[in-house]
Amino acid sequence: MKNLIRLQGVAKRFGKETALHSLNIEIPQGKMVALVGPDGAGKTTLMRLMAALLHPTEGDVLVAGFNTKDDAQAIQDRLGYMPQKFGLYEDLSVMQNLNLYADLKGVDHRKEVFDKLLAFTQLGAFTTRLAGKLSGGMKQKLGLACALLSRPLVLLLDEPTVGVDPISRRELWHMMQDLLQEGISIVWSTAYLDEAARCEHVIMLDRGKVLYEGHPDALAGRVKGRVFKLSTSGQSPRQALLQMLTKEEVLDAILEGNFVRVILKKQALLEKGEEVTPRLEDGFMDILGGGVKGGSILAKTLSPIPQDGKVMIEAKGLTKCFGKFTATDHISFQVKRGEIFGLLGPNGAGKSTTFKMLCGLLKPTSGNALINGMDLAHFPSQARSHIGYMAQKFSLYGNLSVLQNLQIFAGFYSLKNRQKKEAIEQMVAIFNFENFLDYNASEIPLGYKQRLALACSIMHQPEVLFLDEPTSGVDPVMRREFWSHINGLVEKGTTVMLTTHFIDEAENCDRLGLIYQSKLLVMGTPQNLKEEAISPSNKTPTLEDAFITLIERSHGQ
Repeated sequence: MKNLIRLQGVAKRFGKETALHSLNIEIPQGKMVALVGPDGAGKTTLMRLMAALLHPTEGDVLVAGFNTKDDAQAIQDRLGYMPQKFGLYEDLSVMQNLNLYADLKGVDHRKEVFDKLLAFTQLGAFTTRLAGKLSGGMKQKLGLACALLSRPLVLLLDEPTVGVDPISRRELWHMMQDLLQEGISIVWSTAYLDEAARCEHVIMLDRGKVLYEGHPDALAGRVKGRVFKLSTSGQSPRQALLQMLTKEEVLDAILEGNFVRVILKKQALLEKGEEVTPRLEDGFMDILGGGVKGGSILAKTLSPIPQDGKVMIEAKGLTKCFGKFTATDHISFQVKRGEIFGLLGPNGAGKSTTFKMLCGLLKPTSGNALINGMDLAHFPSQARSHIGYMAQKFSLYGNLSVLQNLQIFAGFYSLKNRQKKEAIEQMVAIFNFENFLDYNASEIPLGYKQRLALACSIMHQPEVLFLDEPTSGVDPVMRREFWSHINGLVEKGTTVMLTTHFIDEAENCDRLGLIYQSKLLVMGTPQNLKEEAISPSNKTPTLEDAFITLIERSHGQ
């Protein structure tokens, strides 16, 4: 099969830092190729080299026979590139964005092209809506439409589904299959390994080197006979997980509701475990040497809070209206001390609005938001003193250093003198910020940005922690590190409420609330939701299957 893109001895250095080391890669034509790897592996650098936006320090990048060093414009005329932060103009409408990008790409016969793309992306009814008013999934569809305007031979997509709910992710995936049928080749960089598992070819990078290239089944197959599922009956799932992570023979372990999924080291044995079919993520973790071992260092620094069953978060008939639009409609639930409660829902369903009202960032139109029994409307300062908050979008001070951010947030939480100094030193040690203290926060890798955001939210040791998409866009290794800390905090008595679009990690929650069309649709344990979604055609649904089934069932009703 003809190779559309070839990298021959390609290296890329930025100053003294080597981002890519002597890569030799061939990407076949007419295929969908997944690009995976931990944070900082070099995926975005590789994408930008293939898009002829960067030149290699050594070697050659050939796209459709053209060398990026000599024929950058010819290459860019033949490909579509959608970076992580696609440059939509949020104060322009959908149609104005399309026209602007058509001008930049010199597109003729626009009506025909636009009609086809609007039908393909299902944006035809939203042409006058401002891009800034679109949901996350619709923004991604508009970005994809703009990237497809010039009918490319190859489409480069860098993390296209970050921050997108499972239904929108599925729609984008179906759109990719249609593009493949039309002969367009696709390179898809992703942190979601379930997406990569559906591709025909996978390239796995780490620290600028290729660790694996080939079919995803072969990567998953390297751990065949070493993946098991264990019941946690008789002890809390988090304690069972921690117990597994301390065993020498265990390479990796994660929670799946009431079970622990375990990957064993080679030649290791495990009693009372049910062997399960390996997934791509299992092979990914194996090739990287496993995830976090042992418990959270962060949790070990905290004094335990008595597990007294007290209600720490309460929504009482929370309603929020923006003009005539009702974003949330009489939502009520309670979260007790030492519990993880997850809010799920499609983009625009109302979960972020609910979340922000309970954090005190939005004032309800009606109803009450209570923290530790205190109504945020009447005792805002007292209630907020119990709260730690990590925002969905990186909300720290990007033009200030890592150390300056830690100092500022310590001041926000009224930490002073020795207490402030000790808290900062503790965060630096726990999250390994030593080599980044003088870097601007906007310049550090994504995983470290997320670490810094978490550090700034918990340095005052809050009783209640709000996490809005805490692992959005981070790789499985970093997700495991985050959940090690979150689970450790909860075992010490911290109460956690979070939103997530990465539905697999919602298995870590004690209970889930699924919000759809501004109402609380269903609430229960992850297992409860999966049981609700059982059907004759799917007797063992995943949590993501349950999410989609329950939404579609409600929509049909």
